[in-house]
Amino acid sequence: DVQLQASGGGLVQPGGSLRLSCAASGGTFDDYAIGWFRQAPGRQREGVSFISPSESRVWYRDSVKGRFTISSDNAKNTFYLQMNSLKPEDTAVYYCYASFGGNWIWGQGTQVTVSS
Repeated sequence: DVQLQASGGGLVQPGGSLRLSCAASGGTFDDYAIGWFRQAPGRQREGVSFISPSESRVWYRDSVKGRFTISSDNAKNTFYLQMNSLKPEDTAVYYCYASFGGNWIWGQGTQVTVSS
């Protein structure tokens, strides 16, 4: 079974950058939709970005457009979320996922804190 391992979170000042990674093991995610959710304290989990190979579609929530970039390296079985121009409101636990045919696989969360 495919398992996902997220990493790359941390503490960064406003305006800074982080790159989150999500490494897959036990299989590949070639045919999966892949992406990131986040959950801030006291708030519901929300989608941040995803890639859907079946739809040839890349999606970003409005608040991160132009600042975040999702990408994948199938040779490394890893996908990424490059986050630039970070804002305090980006503070959350970020979760990577892969989905195919109604089956969802989640990585553990990685904390991103944007604070001066």
